[in-house]
Amino acid sequence: MEGSNLVTLLFVVAAVFVFLQLRSVLGKRTGHERPPMDRYSRTSESPADKGGDGTADPDNVITLPGRSESKAEAYREIDKVAEPGTDVNKGLRAIRDASPEFDPKAFLAGAKMAYEMIVMSFADGDRKTLKNLLSKEVYDGFSAALDERETKGDTVRSSFVGIDDAQIVAADLREREAHITLRIVSQMISATTNKAGEVIDGDPEAVVEVKDIWTFARDTQSRDPNWRLVATESEE
Repeated sequence: MEGSNLVTLLFVVAAVFVFLQLRSVLGKRTGHERPPMDRYSRTSESPADKGGDGTADPDNVITLPGRSESKAEAYREIDKVAEPGTDVNKGLRAIRDASPEFDPKAFLAGAKMAYEMIVMSFADGDRKTLKNLLSKEVYDGFSAALDERETKGDTVRSSFVGIDDAQIVAADLREREAHITLRIVSQMISATTNKAGEVIDGDPEAVVEVKDIWTFARDTQSRDPNWRLVATESEE
């Protein structure tokens, strides 16, 4: 993106994803069988300290390159995604001041990709990928839901139709940690079957609208440039 340093987001996935075109339609959903994560909506622990083992595989880093920009230029880019004078705008400016490479549009693009990877990994039961994308608390919730699903012998079949909308609805800097909350509206096809192959939740033919509120965070003073999911909830 011209006039900006694009933020680097680490979302561990096979190296081929690095070369895929960032698109606005990404993802897969697990349907109604979602992890019970609402209780973590106020999590404020450092993603660098709480997500996975804190290490990164350089082959799995998605880097969005750019050039340096002035603070005025950065603020203009923030104004394009959040109305000037609002709490969201002020929060994004504070994050930019603490982390000069931050760019909100690049963050949104990376967050859409993260949304796909996370819901896909949950549907597939891929704990390794989830552990690198989530804070410890969120990962524990997802893992517990996977344990329950596996114990029952249930299977989730999900297909992603598209992301209709993804907007930053909250942003703030809590001492050194940046938090950004997104409202994501997507279209999914999802069904859960039991051991006998009977559909017990969802519909394998129906497209449903899913509204999620997800919060990502990172330590702005850490050398680790990566954001992790620290809270999720559903919007009815």
